Amino acid sequence: MPTTPKRARLLLKQGKARPYWNKLGIFCIILMYDVQPDNQQLVVGIDPGSSFEGWSVVGTKETALNGMSEAPKHVTNAVETRRTMRRARRHRKCWRRPARFNNRLSDRKFIPPSTFARWNAKIRIIEQLQKILPITDVVVEDVAAVSKKNCRRWNKNFSPLEVGKRWFYTAIRALGLDLYLRTGYETKELRDRFGLKKSSQKDKKTFSSHAVDAWVMAADISGAEHPPEIGLYYWTPIRVHRRQLHRFQPEKGGIRKPYGGTRSMGLTRGTLVHHIKYGLTYIGGTLKNRVSLHSYGTGKRVTQNARIEDCTIQTRIAWRTEWYAGTGRRHSSPA
Repeated sequence: MPTTPKRARLLLKQGKARPYWNKLGIFCIILMYDVQPDNQQLVVGIDPGSSFEGWSVVGTKETALNGMSEAPKHVTNAVETRRTMRRARRHRKCWRRPARFNNRLSDRKFIPPSTFARWNAKIRIIEQLQKILPITDVVVEDVAAVSKKNCRRWNKNFSPLEVGKRWFYTAIRALGLDLYLRTGYETKELRDRFGLKKSSQKDKKTFSSHAVDAWVMAADISGAEHPPEIGLYYWTPIRVHRRQLHRFQPEKGGIRKPYGGTRSMGLTRGTLVHHIKYGLTYIGGTLKNRVSLHSYGTGKRVTQNARIEDCTIQTRIAWRTEWYAGTGRRHSSPA
């Protein structure tokens, strides 16, 4: 563990395993016979960031996978737009909603929507990794939140960053995983100890941009000595627009068409399919009894006129996945 692509293909050919896709777009195999587990310790390293995050699953000798994900950044603008449109609708009405001074949710512990979306995305990735790998530990680079002078209200509630990461740490422990924290200067010392360098170009889709920090933190726990695999999965969350009664702006004739939703012709949007012409794609919107298909890697729409009967359903994904091969000795492809 992990196996090699050659052995995986042989097991599939002999019928001793069956293929499996998870929501991260990672292809793996499930054995069809019982085996006695002899697993190495697997540690997940996480390097949080405002725009990009680094991931690495490291064992005692082998590196199971490296990853880089985009953080959800659309929530703030979406909440602002929703509030603006809601106020506009209320202004057009002749009635006024009664004031709710005694809100039933006033005592609930509140996390800002944008903060919750960022940290919850990490939990969902960990849950997907747990389904295919026997993970035992998680190590995270602890991001320090800066307090403000003479700001009692800010320091009392502290920053959204502090609230989000505390929720995140509690959620990790609730998954039954052991949690370790490292500071930024400790991560720098680990990079120097392993002789690895970090790229200054944060959006570069390489191992050295973010995953290197995740790897050194995980290797410090598991006992690995060097990264034998520097190939990288690049994950982008698929945004599915919530169902709306109508579009924000009317079209000709003052007609507002319905918009959004999570289903297209009976299929969940984001379902990974294999089309007879366009290959591996995923389901998007629907129009005139046809569905749109999007590129599995880039998310670019390839057609709006696909028929369901021309598609072979693979699985439901929540992230677009691109594979960037490194110079490691084990994995020549994500499969």
